[in-house]
This record gives sequence, C-alpha cells and structure tokens, in this order.
Amino acid sequence: MATSFQKKIPELIFLSLTAIASCTVLFFIIGIISVLVKESSLAIGKFGFLDFLTATTWNPVTGVFGAATTIYGTFVTTALALLLAIPTAIGIAIFVTEIAPNFMKGPIGIAIELLAAIPSIIYGMWGLFTLAPIMSKYIEPALQSTLGKMPAIGILFKGTPMGIDLLTASVILAIMIVPFTASIARDAFNLTPAVVKESAYAIGATQWEVVKNVVLPYSKLGVFGGAALSLGRALGETMALAFVLGNNHKIATSLFDAASTITVSLANEFTEADSALYLSSLYYLALVLFVMSFIILAISKFFLLKAERKYSR
Repeated sequence: MATSFQKKIPELIFLSLTAIASCTVLFFIIGIISVLVKESSLAIGKFGFLDFLTATTWNPVTGVFGAATTIYGTFVTTALALLLAIPTAIGIAIFVTEIAPNFMKGPIGIAIELLAAIPSIIYGMWGLFTLAPIMSKYIEPALQSTLGKMPAIGILFKGTPMGIDLLTASVILAIMIVPFTASIARDAFNLTPAVVKESAYAIGATQWEVVKNVVLPYSKLGVFGGAALSLGRALGETMALAFVLGNNHKIATSLFDAASTITVSLANEFTEADSALYLSSLYYLALVLFVMSFIILAISKFFLLKAERKYSR
C-alpha cells in the first residue's frame, strides 16, 4: 500500500503545480481589478458611472473629467483598424497557403512573424516621421478630393490633412494587427484536409471556388479567433497611437481630426496628474478599459463557441 501511495506522489505534485499555476491567473485578475477599483474610488464617488462614461469634458484645471471622448476614440481607431486589417490578413493567408509557389511561402511567413515582433514604439516612430508626412501630403488630400466630395460620407474627410489624426493612427494600428490575424488564418487554412481540396479540383472547381466554398468555410472559426485576438491587441495598443493620434479630448467628426484613446490618455497624462482626483480619474479610465475589453472579448468568445458547436453538428 505504501508503494502504491509513493507512486501517486509525483502525480499529486504534478496536479497541484498545474492547479496552482492555473489559479495564479485568477489571482492576478482579481488583484488588478481590486487595485483599479481602490485607486479610482475617489473619481467613482464624484462622477458616478453613467456621468463619467457620457461626459465629454476632460479638464484637469477645473477638475471635471469624462471618458466619452476617449471611449469614442478607442472604438473608432479599433473599428477602422480591423476594417483595414482583417481583409488584408485573410488575403495574405490565402496567398501564402493556396497561391504562392513553395519558394515564396517561407520568406513571406517569416516576414509576417517579424512584423509581429517589432516593438510598438518603433511603429510609432515610423508613423510619426514617415507615414504621417506621406498621409498629409498625398493620401489624405487624395481622399479629400474624391471621397470627401461624396454625400454622407464626405463629412469623414473634412478638415485640414495634418497626418496626426484618426486615419493615420488607424492605419498604424492595422499594420500592427495584420500579422496576428494572418498567422492564425494561415494555420487555420493549412488545417483544411488536402483530400477535400483535391476532390473539389477533381470535379472542376476553380481555385477561387475552392477557396470560397472549401477553405474559408472549413477554417472560419480559426479566422474569427484571429480577428478576436487582433481586437484585443487593438484595444490595448498605446505607444504607437500616442505618436500619431494627437491626444485631443473631443468627439472627432472627421478622420482628419486629432483625437485620443483611453490608452493614449493614460500614457500621456499619468505623470502629469498633480491632484488626487486627476490621478483617480486616470485609474477610472483604466478600469473602464479593463471592463470594456473583458466584455468585448467575452462576447467574441461566446459567438466563437456558439459557432463551433453549430459547426460540429
């Protein structure tokens, strides 16, 4: 009996270590929430919940703080970046897995991984000194002279093209999240059974029909998961946006206007917080971002699991 118990000791140790490692994640989350709630309690007590989320005034001088402008900037930059990045990433993944000759697949795959490894501050510096001048001199004036003259959407391209604005920040953010979606989509496409694709080709399907009717439906869950991962990265990106967004606390009506996001406000103003209420309001912003990210990613996970159950039937 003692021998049997001795044989179980390594297994018990292994189970205990893995359980402790798993629980540390929960402890970290609880600890982060506790600190954010504690540090933001002063701002919560003064501004409440709805008033803080809907107020558009951010004035450290008068001690009035509202998160609406930064929440708006966060959603706009994230949505526009995903709109630009996801089709591009899927196109890259399709080319690498289905179209590119074998000698090109390796270099392109490495290039995608290198893009993901570049620090965000490098993207920010490149965006400020290289992309922003290009946007202000060529791309934004071209958009203004074409799309800016169209009804309804023309308002999005009003103003003076400066290059330090929502559009440039969204482009930078899109470039940053393309590698994540592209890598996951590429891996998902590679999981499509070769026999299924070969059968489609055998009955006369074209390459486009195979991609559209076989590869994409088979790997749609992986693509959705990559998009959800990119969404999480986009919501939390800080330094790259801080260089090219302008940190202007207002509801921007044009993509050529400077704006601010929650992360940019935290990065730019944390060291300038000279009062307890100012500092507490910044912690309150961080708490809002934490909750917002959790809710959005939880919704994405819910739809992913729902689609997975439906697909497995």
